[in-house]
Amino acid sequence: VQLQASGGGLVQAGGSLRLSCAVSGVPWDDYAIGWFRQAPGKEREFVASISWNGGSTVYADNIQGRFTISRDRAKSTVYLQMNSLKPEDTAVYYCAVSRRSYSGRGLTDYAYWGQGTLVTVSS
Repeated sequence: VQLQASGGGLVQAGGSLRLSCAVSGVPWDDYAIGWFRQAPGKEREFVASISWNGGSTVYADNIQGRFTISRDRAKSTVYLQMNSLKPEDTAVYYCAVSRRSYSGRGLTDYAYWGQGTLVTVSS
């Protein structure tokens, strides 16, 4: 299983970025995908998740309304559109494949993880 996250970079506060996560090799079809992030010195935290068919999404309270998760099943790719970025959004962002078709917020719900992409938001 491979998850390739990309799209991170340096952006000013108020700006936008779109992260992508290309997934391959998952031995089952109906998997949810989640995005997590980890800031320096902090624990990894849930950001957003999307169900196997894209019909259900879940967001962390602190990003609600600013980030949008979506997926293109034909391309096996999940996106995280991040708008109105704040310095506190600075972190390494990871995508992960869930063990379930509908996603959860817990790290243990996820079986496979990508390598992460760094997002830095300057003030």
